[in-house]
Amino acid sequence: MSYHLHFRAVPEAEIRDDYTWLEEFMCDAWDDLPAECAAGIADSIEKDFSLVDTLYAAAATLDETENGSGGSESRQLPIFGGRPVYHPDHSQPPLLILTPAETRTAADFLIATPFDALWEAAGAKIRAPFANWDEAEVKAIFVSHHTSLRAFYQQTASAGHAVIKMARY
Repeated sequence: MSYHLHFRAVPEAEIRDDYTWLEEFMCDAWDDLPAECAAGIADSIEKDFSLVDTLYAAAATLDETENGSGGSESRQLPIFGGRPVYHPDHSQPPLLILTPAETRTAADFLIATPFDALWEAAGAKIRAPFANWDEAEVKAIFVSHHTSLRAFYQQTASAGHAVIKMARY
């Protein structure tokens, strides 16, 4: 079974605050994921997104004056942050929307917080599910997730766009 967290940049004025519309928009975007990722307007993390959130939560243990990571809100924004829009009967996970300002805050956090410091703080916890894997291989996977998210959020923030997130199971 595969599951993903799908991120899509969208001009804020185009977003409808309606679960059905958002779900349809994200499903159409999913069909074009490779092209949209190449264009920098989408990203997706398969299976590891909760562990990426764990990685970013480790910023709480870092000296914020040194790494510029900001408050706890900025750590929460890249993965599970945003305003939830619920399915009418709550039978599906909510979709999440980050405003352009929140997108900028997420981008600033990802740019300012050094990956190696996060890895040092959370790497052991993240490696636990990968006990039989080489540590360098696991670290490379998370470097890739971080690099991809940083580029996505940076480009999205530069364009002044919002972000819609959808969990796909």
